[in-house]
Amino acid sequence: MPQSPLHEEHVRLGARFVDFAGWDMPVQYEGVLAEHEAVRSAAGVFDVSHLGRFRLEGPESTRLLQTLLCNDVGAVEPGRAQYTMALNQSGGIEDDIIVWRWEEDRYWVVPNGANEDKVRALFVSRADTRSTIEDLRESTVLFAVQGPAAPAAIETVLGRRPVRFCLFETTFAQHPVWVAGTGYTGEPGGEIAAPIDAAVELFGAFLAAGLTPAGLGSRDTLRLEMGYPLWGQDLDPQTTPLEAGLAWVVDWDHEFVGKEALQRQRDGGIPKEQIGFIMEGPQIARNGYPLRSGETTGVVTSGNYSPTLKRGIGLGYLPPPLAADLRVEVQVRDSWLPVVRHDPPFIERT
Repeated sequence: MPQSPLHEEHVRLGARFVDFAGWDMPVQYEGVLAEHEAVRSAAGVFDVSHLGRFRLEGPESTRLLQTLLCNDVGAVEPGRAQYTMALNQSGGIEDDIIVWRWEEDRYWVVPNGANEDKVRALFVSRADTRSTIEDLRESTVLFAVQGPAAPAAIETVLGRRPVRFCLFETTFAQHPVWVAGTGYTGEPGGEIAAPIDAAVELFGAFLAAGLTPAGLGSRDTLRLEMGYPLWGQDLDPQTTPLEAGLAWVVDWDHEFVGKEALQRQRDGGIPKEQIGFIMEGPQIARNGYPLRSGETTGVVTSGNYSPTLKRGIGLGYLPPPLAADLRVEVQVRDSWLPVVRHDPPFIERT
């Protein structure tokens, strides 16, 4: 099983590990609740080296991205990032992706860790000889530095603050470093790539700047409080962006794989829609638990305890339309429990 270049550092810090997207990654150090609170109140550093990343360059790179992804990367200026998706011919989500546009025809594509090989193979299969695709996961480490104090910490370590969805390149200990003002927690900060040779020293510099090491357990509770979807649970090849409440990710003014299917769904209606809900107590409705409203039935896709709200929260799918006065319930063990519908995010962040 692949391990992060920082694996021994995580062991030294007392991390517990879990199989995540086929990688042996730290799920927690001190504990999920403590790490969650550290990110919400100050700043944490996550090792997210399991995430995919590959370089795409060449005069046909923009056309290739526009063809294979549903958002229009051509509308993004160099030096900025974009959230987008790779769809199948039925409009289902094969992956949700961040694209970093460094120059007119120089990009980084950042898919989910579980989908790195699939997404990169898709690009290779459609690229021509004028495009260059280079895997970066084998040669780099990737951090997420997140929290209210994260921008100042990044400036302390790297000499510059990140700006939301903007990119910059710099150096650390004579190594190149690439920074994007992106993240998965709802907090300010950035995601930072560096060569493997710089991994231990750069990670140590963030710890010395006062950041708390945080594992993927707290990353999951943080993202769920913001209503951010998780591919493989809330998003999958059988779910479209329209069903997931992510129509804003679709740019209708360019041609892309899956567009015709999405147009039919847009015009004819969706068979299911994502809803958010809050439990009335600390119970947790996990992935796969039954969900119902009146005569309609569905399923929970993500559920966890919200450390901020001190109760369970979740996402799931039900067939529309859902009347506002109909009670929504979730089955936890043998009991149907009423929940309060709540459009994400579940908490407000500035």
